[in-house]
Amino acid sequence: MRRSALAREPRPEGVSGPPLRYLLGELASFRRVPEKHEPARALHPQPVMLLPGFGAHPVRMRPMADALAAAGHSVHDWGLGLNLGPTEDNFTFLMRRVGALARQHKAPIALVGWSLGGLFAREIARRQPDNVSRVITMGTPFSGNPRANNAWRAYQVITGHSVDEPPVECELRGKPPVPTVALWSPRDGVVQPRSACGWPGERDRAVALRCTHLGFACDPQVIAEVLRQLDAKD
Repeated sequence: MRRSALAREPRPEGVSGPPLRYLLGELASFRRVPEKHEPARALHPQPVMLLPGFGAHPVRMRPMADALAAAGHSVHDWGLGLNLGPTEDNFTFLMRRVGALARQHKAPIALVGWSLGGLFAREIARRQPDNVSRVITMGTPFSGNPRANNAWRAYQVITGHSVDEPPVECELRGKPPVPTVALWSPRDGVVQPRSACGWPGERDRAVALRCTHLGFACDPQVIAEVLRQLDAKD
């Protein structure tokens, strides 16, 4: 009954997700087989953790993981399999995992989060800035109204909680105290572009890419930009 009530909640007046034509475009990108390119060697090889989006498994980010590893980075997935939303237990696990990887590599970890994975990444960096070198979000709705997307009802039904009341205390809009880059797309069919771009003060810089929301996981242009941002000096 609670999940049913969450599904029936109205969207706030004046708040909208991306147009339907962009949402339909996501279906085509889901079937598309990503092209493979040999990346240039990283200027600053480093440990990197990839965090998948809501409803996604790390296997969806395999093309990015392979490209980053080929460039010389030490790549780790988040270790939790399918992303079905935050819980106190899985967030505690992630905090410990990032700390353990930082100790293993004797260096802070770069967190690359797709959609909801980026919210995890920002909150981890806010709490453990000494263990995180930077955060790169991809189509992550960290700014504005949490219902400014086309997935909030599905999120509420699956997780059983409101987007306004996550089970983990977090600060979505406050910029983590580490270099923070937001990759966003005007063609995103799931998250409102302004929510993923954010405003000055909510991130250090924003980079526009022309890809779908699903494309953030494996699109060659996105992978190339992630590699550039990992090499950037902040």
